[in-house]
Amino acid sequence: MLLERGFRVTCVELGPRLAEQARRNLAGFPVEIHVGAFEDWAGPPERFDLVYAATAWHWLDPDVRFGKAHELLRRGGSLAFWSAAHAFPDGFDPFFTDIQAVYDEIGEGYEDCWPPPPPDRTPDEADDIRSSGLFAEPALRRYVWTRAYTADEYVALLDTFSGHLSMEESKRARLYAEIRRRIALRDEPRVLRHWQAILHVARRLDMAHLDM
Repeated sequence: MLLERGFRVTCVELGPRLAEQARRNLAGFPVEIHVGAFEDWAGPPERFDLVYAATAWHWLDPDVRFGKAHELLRRGGSLAFWSAAHAFPDGFDPFFTDIQAVYDEIGEGYEDCWPPPPPDRTPDEADDIRSSGLFAEPALRRYVWTRAYTADEYVALLDTFSGHLSMEESKRARLYAEIRRRIALRDEPRVLRHWQAILHVARRLDMAHLDM
């Protein structure tokens, strides 16, 4: 954690409840917490060594986010972002293929070819960084890890995903009941979910370079 390593951190949280939770979580650390949209935040230009987003970059306006990050970074500063997502390496838990029948039944099926690409073929966002023209060639690093979930833990996880929260209540109830039933029938009543993240890091190009 950056704060534990002695760095000063400035956070921009979209809502006041998120900001208040961050203040509780980070009490005692040298951190500033501001409320507002990153795209609109009037932070001091060329102040920061690092602009960092974890599981939030994809929510930002693609027409604004790179320019805003460049504006906030000092010369030589870097942009870094990543998002955690479901991974499907060879040998992933067959539960996730089997449960697709229930998603299809309730009209919430996976729209692309199943299964999704494995972690080494998951698309990255390097081309978006390049096309901004504001950053040097990005460096990428891919991470894959696993976690086992009981039925209750897995349903609680799904309840944090916008797609499941926006489902009709009857559909969600049907899906969750079937998830619980299928996990309970397993010899080991857990499901193993693989996660993946692609870390993107790119150094800010200075204005002299951009004017050439």
